[in-house]
Amino acid sequence: MTVLNLWLGSAGMPSLRKAVKRRRIGSIGLKLGLLIVILLAAGFGYFIWQLPSREIALDRNADGIVVLTGGDSRVTDALELLSSGRGKRLLISGVYAGTTANDIRRQVVDYNRVLSCCVDLDYSAVNTVGNAVQARQWALKNGFHSLIVVTSAYHMPRALAELSNQLPDVALIPYPVVSDRLRIEPWWSNTATTKVVLSEYFKYLAAKLRMQFDPAPASS
Repeated sequence: MTVLNLWLGSAGMPSLRKAVKRRRIGSIGLKLGLLIVILLAAGFGYFIWQLPSREIALDRNADGIVVLTGGDSRVTDALELLSSGRGKRLLISGVYAGTTANDIRRQVVDYNRVLSCCVDLDYSAVNTVGNAVQARQWALKNGFHSLIVVTSAYHMPRALAELSNQLPDVALIPYPVVSDRLRIEPWWSNTATTKVVLSEYFKYLAAKLRMQFDPAPASS
């Protein structure tokens, strides 16, 4: 073997090792990516499985009721629960600035009595985290140990997660409001509904991840 062949052999070995190493890293990365996709898909399947296709009948009352504003007749349903004695007081969280109880009263004339005595409005919350913070302050102020949570069905998992993080010692009773679209047709058959459900799923994952680094506050 000539000196040239020896030099070529010694120079080629590091390149071969690097190529093998890159191939192994690429294989590991591919497997890891595939595992993440499988986990995300399985998690999404579980998330969808939790979403009710129809409204539920409550089997118990609570100290208070919290409704997260948005749509799908949430406020009306919460007022109906309050009027039927399901809770002592109602917090409407995330109300637009300038909106008063009289404005709500004009829209839902059937609940004037409870609006006059037993409804509190929160104007400061602008997102689900803010809703949970305001619900915590309201529940502690009133000494409530159980809450009925009213929000859209697709929003309920994230709402419960945020509220549980803020109120770990308070019992939360979900009352999901099912939209007509979600009730009539499956989520995947409508592009707008699909986008909403997927968005809520990833927001839910982000919230759960954030909570790993955001210890729950003491309840008292």
